[in-house]
Amino acid sequence: MLQCSSIRTATKRAGGTVHNHGGSPGKRLGVKKFSGSYYQPVIPGNIIVRQRGTLFHPGPHVKMGRDHTLYATAPGVVRFYKEKWMRGERRFVGIVLERGEVLPRDEATLGRSRYCGLVNLNSPALQPRQVLAKN
Repeated sequence: MLQCSSIRTATKRAGGTVHNHGGSPGKRLGVKKFSGSYYQPVIPGNIIVRQRGTLFHPGPHVKMGRDHTLYATAPGVVRFYKEKWMRGERRFVGIVLERGEVLPRDEATLGRSRYCGLVNLNSPALQPRQVLAKN
């Protein structure tokens, strides 16, 4: 004898599981103000680096926020440098007043870069450079 029985089939196909699906948007971490061949001045409060953990440590005239964000506390130009720290090296971020200065600063011969944090804001080093148009 033949029996015909109906078999119920799925109306939708089974969806597999996906790892790391969705999630949250990116946090826009990284270096925001660079040092190098082009002039990028900062003013107090400018964010220099957004990071998780301390990839970069604060140097002169830079402070760290509670989420490890590094920000400027004085006007000037950003400089990145490395120093020996215990058995390895640490990367530091600092602010210099003059464009040609380097860090770490030799305070024994050059003295402090600023006196009590007071800076001449009308200094030509802090003024933005004018770009001359070609005729």
